[in-house]
Amino acid sequence: MRRKPPSSNWLTKRRLQLIVAYDGTDYCGWAAQTGQRTVHGTLTEAVRQISGEETEIIGASRTDSRAHAKGQSCHFDTGNPMAVENWVRALNDRLPYDIAVQAVRERDPDFHARFWALGRRYRYRFQSGVRDPHRSRFTHFIGPSLDLGLMQAGARLLQGEHDFRAFSQQIEPDTNTVRKLYSVDVTVRKDEFMLDIYGTAFVRGMMRRMAGMLWQIGRGQRDSDEINQLFDPAKRERIQWPPVLPAGGLTLMKVEYGRWPREQVRATEYDKKTEETEE
Repeated sequence: MRRKPPSSNWLTKRRLQLIVAYDGTDYCGWAAQTGQRTVHGTLTEAVRQISGEETEIIGASRTDSRAHAKGQSCHFDTGNPMAVENWVRALNDRLPYDIAVQAVRERDPDFHARFWALGRRYRYRFQSGVRDPHRSRFTHFIGPSLDLGLMQAGARLLQGEHDFRAFSQQIEPDTNTVRKLYSVDVTVRKDEFMLDIYGTAFVRGMMRRMAGMLWQIGRGQRDSDEINQLFDPAKRERIQWPPVLPAGGLTLMKVEYGRWPREQVRATEYDKKTEETEE
């Protein structure tokens, strides 16, 4: 579709925040990649079609190839005067079936989807029993059930501030891999085990390796005490690191923001220290 030329009435820019849900099965992740179909690229094209501008979108989290989102947050600047409430329908009319904008909000000019985030909530879903093709895109099928008590004991050890290098994937040696997890919970709903984690930020592969560790613990293959060894730089190289489970079971549920500016400042300072190594 040919983009509209900028109107002479578009004298001021507004910063808009999008809350986006997507089925990431057929995408090479969130981040833009040359020659690849990505969520960021698809969303950017829809925004540019509406605005008529070469708009750049900034996301709160870089989800991996085939991973999903219910509450991805991103922002962009536009001079298009269209009412905020009309953006949801306009965008969804142009987006494919597996991406949908849930909400659009006008934000302060200095709002930043990534730097203002206080934390991210992720969920990893395991499906036991008989494989269900209607859930195969969103769960990791494990067959035999797991020991919930063992998994919950391991989950408690993951909480807090630790060096998660042994739970990372393709990280440069000098990258800061210390992260803080506020909560790590494992629950069961019928034949599904759900791992819900809320933390400040996540290094690449961290959610999927933590899921892999708890999966092995739940199967009785590993002891939860090994988690503390994986946190210890002197011990983690002497034991096997957990497996990275498939991204299809992973969903970014929500990005949390502070209510007061000082909370947002703290989030900005923390995120700059940890660099861009998100899931």
